Amino acid sequence: MNARILDGKRIAQELLERVGVRVAARVAQGFPAPGLAVVLVGDDAASAVYVRNKRKACQQVGFRSFGYDLPASTSQEALFALIDRLNADPDVHGILVQSPLPAHIDEDALVDRIDPNKDVDGFQAINVGRLALRRFGLRPCTPKGVMTLLGHTDRPVRGQHAVVIGVSNHVGRPLVLELLIAGCTTTCCHKFTRDLECHVRQADIMIVAAGKPGLVKGEWIKPGAVVIDVGINRLDDGRLVGDVEFAPAAERASWITPVPGGVGPMTVATLMENTLEAAEAQATLRRVA
Repeated sequence: MNARILDGKRIAQELLERVGVRVAARVAQGFPAPGLAVVLVGDDAASAVYVRNKRKACQQVGFRSFGYDLPASTSQEALFALIDRLNADPDVHGILVQSPLPAHIDEDALVDRIDPNKDVDGFQAINVGRLALRRFGLRPCTPKGVMTLLGHTDRPVRGQHAVVIGVSNHVGRPLVLELLIAGCTTTCCHKFTRDLECHVRQADIMIVAAGKPGLVKGEWIKPGAVVIDVGINRLDDGRLVGDVEFAPAAERASWITPVPGGVGPMTVATLMENTLEAAEAQATLRRVA
């Protein structure tokens, strides 16, 4: 079996185009364009690339983009004050703080400072709690993007055995919740899991987000499985690879995401979708008030 490529770049572009159409319609009705504030602290090169891609996407869909590029020495108190101002600014519908943050910043406290209605990353404790209780609000971008990818295959999701490797707060844990809501029997694997191969071989849907190149051997993949590789790792020779051995896995899977060009573009596109949804929800709240 030769897997079909689950082209995240194409699917993300289609999502961005739909968001852009909705933004144009919203502006034509007299509503303001959604505004996204992106906060970057320090000079981490990878973070700067991610932020640049997000600002580019804002321009593409017609958002207003508010950039705050701050030195690594910025105090926690100053960051809290900035978040408070952005929370109160009606022109800002979404707030994103790019991680990682400098060591002296309490990232959890900073994220929880964000108004849950503007937490377009979906990381705030209230929003993750809503997901756990099946009360959909703003959902974490990468897990939501993965679910969108799964919806573009010809394979069922409900009733399938999904195996997730990786339990990070931003991807693995909320993704398990998404899969449970979608009706999967879900297994979550982590560094203490025994006999990882055994779990992988049972997966109808295999999602890997561990950040370890080649962690999942292609020969482990169940024939016909859908493989979503969230990992992105740069090797010594400069190549970008995922957590799954791509070529042998593609010989057994029905669908597989490439790295790069799979999950990464979906995260950015989903951020734009979340920001539009946040703007629409805030407009509704203001009308009710």
